[in-house]
Amino acid sequence: MTHAPRTTHYDSLIIGSGPNGLSAAIRLAQAGLSVLVIEGKETIGGGTRSGLLTISGYTHDICSAIHPLGLASPFLRSLPLEQHGLEWIQPDAPLAQVMDDGAVMIEKDLEATAESLGEDAKTYRRLMTPLVQDWDKLMQDFLGPLPVPPKHPIAMTRFGLLAIRSARGLARRFRGARARAAFAGMAGHSMMPLEWPTTAAFGLMLGTLAHAVGWPVAKGGSQNIANAMAAYFQSLGGEIRTGEMVESLAALPPARAVLFDLTPRGVLKLAGDRLHTGYRRQLENYQYGPGVCKVDWALDGPIPWKSAEALRAGTVHVGGTFEEVAVSEAAVWQGKHPERPFVLVAQQSLFDPSRAPEGKHTVWAYCHVPNGSTRDVSDLIERQIERFAPGFRDRVLAKSVRTAMEMEAYNPNYVGGDINGGVQNLRQLFTRPAVQWNPYRVPVTGGTRERLPGRSSAGAAERENEPKYYLCSSATPPGGGVHGMRGFYAAETVLHDL
Repeated sequence: MTHAPRTTHYDSLIIGSGPNGLSAAIRLAQAGLSVLVIEGKETIGGGTRSGLLTISGYTHDICSAIHPLGLASPFLRSLPLEQHGLEWIQPDAPLAQVMDDGAVMIEKDLEATAESLGEDAKTYRRLMTPLVQDWDKLMQDFLGPLPVPPKHPIAMTRFGLLAIRSARGLARRFRGARARAAFAGMAGHSMMPLEWPTTAAFGLMLGTLAHAVGWPVAKGGSQNIANAMAAYFQSLGGEIRTGEMVESLAALPPARAVLFDLTPRGVLKLAGDRLHTGYRRQLENYQYGPGVCKVDWALDGPIPWKSAEALRAGTVHVGGTFEEVAVSEAAVWQGKHPERPFVLVAQQSLFDPSRAPEGKHTVWAYCHVPNGSTRDVSDLIERQIERFAPGFRDRVLAKSVRTAMEMEAYNPNYVGGDINGGVQNLRQLFTRPAVQWNPYRVPVTGGTRERLPGRSSAGAAERENEPKYYLCSSATPPGGGVHGMRGFYAAETVLHDL
C-alpha cells in the first residue's frame, strides 16, 4: 500500500487508517486537497482488518464484523465503494438471542418480529414502528455532533425521550421474557450496566437498524471496507504509507493540517507538550470503558445451536435472559470476570462461503472484561456457547484468543482492550473527548492562535508555521462503530479552517 511520495508538502496529513481516518482523507481529497495517510501497521484498516488467525484458508475479522452503521452512515452511503470492490451480504436474519428454551429472532421484517414476540407484539410494534419510519432522519442527527436545534426535531425528540432511559427501565414495557432478553442483548453493545441512563439508546438504535437496513457483513472480510475506501481515496489522488509508526510530530512532512485517528492517550503521547493546559487535563481524565476478550475459531461445521433458527442469523447474542445479561455487564464494571458472560457471536461464513473451505466455518466472538484485563476467558466463552449449542467444542479445529491487553498491543487505540474508544455514558456521549464547542479541533499553544511569551522571533516564526491539529477518532462524537462520520465531520472542520 505504500507509494512513493508525489510531494513533500501536504494540505492535510492523517495519522491512522481506520474507517475514520480514511473517511477524513476521502472528504479532504474530494475537496481537492493534497492528503497523505500514514499507517503504523503494514495493513490499513484499523478496526476493519481481516486476516489469518487460525488455519490457512480461514479468513477472520480481527475486530469489527457486523456493519449496520456501514449501511446507515450518510457519508459512507454517498461513496461509490461498490465500484471499488465492496459487496455487502445480508444474513437471512440480522440477529438471534439464544435462550434456554429457544431463540428470539429479530427479523429484517418488523411485523414478523413483532408477531414472534406473542404477548409483546403490540408493544414492540408501537415502540419500533415510528423509529424505523424515521431511521434516515435519525441517522442524520444521531451520527454526528448533535446539531442545535436538531435537523429533524420531531423525530429526534421522539427518539430522545426513549433513548435517555436505562435499558432496564425501557424493558419494563415488555411483559414477556423473550422481548426483554432480545432488548438486553442489543443494549449490551453499550458496554455499560443496563441500569445506566442512555443504555436504552443502543438497544433502540440497533433494533431500528436491524429493520431498516439489516446487519450485513462485508464479503471476503471487513478488510474489504477499508480496501474499498482506500482505493477510492487513491483514485482521488490521495497517498497512503504503511509500516510507518509515527513516534514524533517532528518527523512528519510539512502539512497545513494534521488529523489524529487516535484516542486521547495517543494524542497525549504525540502532542501533549503542545496542548492547552485545560484540554490536556481533560484528555488525561478521559474515561475508557471495559475491554474485550476476543476468540476466533475455525470449525469443522456450523455451530450446533439447540435452536436451529439461530443458524439464520449473522449475529447471535449468547446470554440468556435480561437478568443474566444485566448481571454480566454490571459485574464487569465491578472489576469481575463473569462466570456466565454475555457473549457476542458472529457466524459470517454461513452467508459468505469465501471465509472458509467448503463445509467449514469461521466464528468470531467476544465478551466484555474489566479494562486492562490480562485474563484469557475463552473457556468461559466456550462454556456459555456450549450451554446453548451442545457439541460446539467438538467442532473446533483451531482457535485464536486475544485478551484485553493483547487487543491493545495489537491496536493502541484499544486502550485497556476498549474497542469503543471510550465510555459512551451520558457525560461522554456528545462531549467526547473534552467539553468544547467543536470536538474535532485540538487546541494547542503557540502558532497562529496564541503566541507564547518570551519566545525568540525565530521560535515564533516556527510556531507560526505549525499545522493546525484535529481529532477524528472514535473518541469524538458520535462514538464507536464503523460509519466514518467522525472522520467526515473532522474533515469538514478542516475545510472550514483552512
